[in-house]
Amino acid sequence: MPPLLHPALPLLLGATLTFRGLRSALGRLPLPAHVRADPLRTWRWHNLLVSFAHSIVSGIWALLCIWQTPELLVEIETAWSLSGYLLVCFSTGYFIHDMMDIVISRQAGASWEYLVHHVMALAAFFSGIFWSRFVGGGVLTLLVEVSNVFLTFRMMMKINNAQHLLLYQRTLGAFLLGILLMLDIMILIYFSRLLRSDFCPQSVPSQQHKDKFLTE
Repeated sequence: MPPLLHPALPLLLGATLTFRGLRSALGRLPLPAHVRADPLRTWRWHNLLVSFAHSIVSGIWALLCIWQTPELLVEIETAWSLSGYLLVCFSTGYFIHDMMDIVISRQAGASWEYLVHHVMALAAFFSGIFWSRFVGGGVLTLLVEVSNVFLTFRMMMKINNAQHLLLYQRTLGAFLLGILLMLDIMILIYFSRLLRSDFCPQSVPSQQHKDKFLTE
């Protein structure tokens, strides 16, 4: 008799429940006065706290994955590592939790762009989770969480009306935007290589002049 559950499903359920538990635990922490006065700010503060925790963990984890398995940067479709696979499951659990949090809190209309982003991320990550394809691509995508640490922290300071503090640097936005754009360019380059290799093999250099970093 075939198994009723895919082996990844318990991992996804565990990751989702972990973030749900984290959301409940962080909800018991004292709130800044400016945040506490507004229910919407209160919800957004708790939502950002979970996002902040996810960015820290997944950003560091993604860097460790690349350090342990450099092939993930090149073989974005076929490269696989246990750590990278677990990271993709972990982040998928976060996206599922965040979608549930947005919908349950009746913020779907105001946060529709986050829902669209999460659906797109889940569609990509499911390929790595259920078919073991593009795990490297998932890890590469999660490198953006390194910059999201600072972006989320900036948003939390803004919600708390703390723009006057030294840590809130407006010039930091341009720096982080530059990092995001460079990561996006890297992802597009890898994607174009994949398309050329699979759908336009005639454009790939001959074997005798083959350069791995240009053809894969």
